[in-house]
Amino acid sequence: MAVIPTVTGLSTGARLLSVPRTLATAAIASPSSLSLNKGYYPVKRRITILPVRKLVIRAARTESKGVSLGFRAPNFELSEPLTGKVWKLDDFEAYPALLVMFICNHCPFVIHLKKDIVKLSNFYMKKGLAVVAISSNSVVTHPKDGPEFMAEDAKLFKYPFPYLYDESQEVARDFGAVCTPEFFLFKKDGRRPFELVYHGQFDDSRPSTNVPITGRDLSLAIDCVLSGQPVSSTQKPSIGCSIKWNPGGKQ
Repeated sequence: MAVIPTVTGLSTGARLLSVPRTLATAAIASPSSLSLNKGYYPVKRRITILPVRKLVIRAARTESKGVSLGFRAPNFELSEPLTGKVWKLDDFEAYPALLVMFICNHCPFVIHLKKDIVKLSNFYMKKGLAVVAISSNSVVTHPKDGPEFMAEDAKLFKYPFPYLYDESQEVARDFGAVCTPEFFLFKKDGRRPFELVYHGQFDDSRPSTNVPITGRDLSLAIDCVLSGQPVSSTQKPSIGCSIKWNPGGKQ
């Protein structure tokens, strides 16, 4: 019996597991083992058919982390693929609060929340909240997250907020963003810079669970900010797909 060695490889966002397999060696009758009086017989082969193995690919789950409350919103200047307009942090200076979301097109965690993100944004934008979404995913590894498809997504889901493209990925690094979706809620006190008061989850719902989508955690934080109340520092991190960094670039 010949043993085929196992190989365990890692690919982005998934682990491929292989199981040791044995393959029966073909039994072949050699001329020396055959009777010369009876002549040559047909060669008999014994072949083992291996079962088909299923590879299970799991999306990489990443938690938002590493950014402390009180963090000042970094400046940015990004283009909106749908309209071609360039947006800056200064464009939101007149608002009492700003919600910055790092999202993308393909992530199942984002897809799970898209319609409810739109509902929440529509509701609170009427109350004075400024909202902006940013995609920083690499188009080298994930071309469907590129500007053309971002514009289609914004139109399809009727995003009421600008959906901006962070091609260099510098804005994601400046914010300390690591996953999609990731939510940064800032408050504004007069002429002072935007200050981070919430960096947590939308709610407890996740794809493939029976937990209903409510937006409870993020809504409570927004309600506090818009009413001038302090936001609780007890915050559950957002969980989603890791941001897809450009190959060979710094992360």
